[in-house]
Amino acid sequence: MRQKLGFLATALCIVLGGALLSTGVHAQEGVKLTDDAGIYKEFGEKSGLVKIMDDFMVNLLKDPRTKPSFENVDQNRIKEQLVDQFCFILNGPCEYKGAKMKPIHANSGINRENFNALVEQLQFAMDKNNVPFRAQNKLLAVLAPMHRDIITK
Repeated sequence: MRQKLGFLATALCIVLGGALLSTGVHAQEGVKLTDDAGIYKEFGEKSGLVKIMDDFMVNLLKDPRTKPSFENVDQNRIKEQLVDQFCFILNGPCEYKGAKMKPIHANSGINRENFNALVEQLQFAMDKNNVPFRAQNKLLAVLAPMHRDIITK
């Protein structure tokens, strides 16, 4: 049942994300969830985001759909970049200085199944760290438009 809800949430986020993208909203371009000042605390602030990303990376490396994309890269750097990116989006005191999604993923060979698996593993990590479902969906709605820059085949 949770997997089915995860895929429904993913689909919903992609639809919502498409709407956000059409209005120019994109996490790479400095978007913050300004409509919810307390959302950063719901994610446990920076220390909570670090825990989420630690669990997320473990999940990605266990999942055969995502493992090939993460096993031979600098996992600590990816986690640090994701913490900063999510912290920024969630109105935390961080600045995201990471790479743009499209160029960094241009030759990655990621398909929709890989992308959906990544979203599923992120949801599992957020659940494990007791992030409220409403807060998860707000974050996913901002991140969802990135599928256009990440999916390359």
